Amino acid sequence: MSVEAASVAGIAAELAPRKAPAPVPAPPLAVLLELTHRCPLSCPYCSNPLQLVGMREELATADWLRVLDQAAELGVLQVHYSGGEPTLRKDLPELLRHARALGLYCNLITSGVGVTRERLQELQQAGLDHLQLSIQDSQAAGADRIAGYAGSHERKLALARWCGELDLPLTLNAVVHRHNAERVAQMIELALDLGAGRLEVAHTQYYGWGLSNRAALMPTRAQLDAVTAVVEDARQRLRGRLTIDYVTPDYYARRPKACMGGWAQRFVNITPDGKVLPCHAAETLTELRFDSVRERSLGDIWRDSDAFVRYRGTDWMPEPCRGCERREIDWGGCRCQALALSGRADTLDPVCEKSPDHARVRALAEAESAAPAPEFVYRRLRTTGAKAATD
Repeated sequence: MSVEAASVAGIAAELAPRKAPAPVPAPPLAVLLELTHRCPLSCPYCSNPLQLVGMREELATADWLRVLDQAAELGVLQVHYSGGEPTLRKDLPELLRHARALGLYCNLITSGVGVTRERLQELQQAGLDHLQLSIQDSQAAGADRIAGYAGSHERKLALARWCGELDLPLTLNAVVHRHNAERVAQMIELALDLGAGRLEVAHTQYYGWGLSNRAALMPTRAQLDAVTAVVEDARQRLRGRLTIDYVTPDYYARRPKACMGGWAQRFVNITPDGKVLPCHAAETLTELRFDSVRERSLGDIWRDSDAFVRYRGTDWMPEPCRGCERREIDWGGCRCQALALSGRADTLDPVCEKSPDHARVRALAEAESAAPAPEFVYRRLRTTGAKAATD
């Protein structure tokens, strides 16, 4: 599960209990709209695909408005606006107003760079209910190095404080890796100082650009254990003041996560050019064809698309998944990760201790984290005016 996807799942899970899959699927709880892949940052852990969608290929305003209508008709409760950087879309206020008129809960997932106080207030008045802001570190030097953008950290802090002034609920997403793991305690204190109601401490998940930078980002087991201890202590100490979600790195796990609550069961993702995906990284499964909202309705795709039906529920599962007591808890784990680590999407997630590939995955993590970190491979699709940080 991508970092961004985990954030959406954490917020969405509070609004509805898990339901068992049915022959006719229940409507998705939330839809993630990737409005654009354009972004002023170049984060090496970005889970967006290596082949990014260009501006000319993005859905038009009318397309997104139609998608919102179809989402409401399908029974979706939440809309999460993401990217890239969604605030680069000039029509974002219009999309928020339309979603608000449909009674949909609106969440914005943003880098915060380039958003003025006036722009934030405009978005809030248009219908924004909640804002998720990514932070790369507790210190400007480390944060700007990861973002590939000088001054990004200070801009993020300013946006967070404006959320407090405007009484706009705020979640901070802190992405953790080998270069900032020792400062998780400081990031927790930063969340308190900025008035966030929720903090997600999420170890990097390796998809897209993150997979290309896995060797540079993989934490050691000692770092993981230290971060876990810090988070657990803070959860107890700050109960009632700050909600802390925690996403561990899969490569050290004994059991897989239920990616997006199970393939095509609770969430749906729409790319900038209109492809409808069961999860953020699903296009890595190249044997599947993903339908577009340009050609079919969202409801039709959700209910009947082959890509959605293929791994929904448990019928697709091989042994030992089919006979496992956790088959309707973790749903076999992540299909994209299974493909990346074992070469097959239709097998159990190799991070599961029951997988024949499990020991190899653990050894890979330990070897990469022990080796000197290679240079980052930055994503370089930039908007006009972005400036690079000096390393």
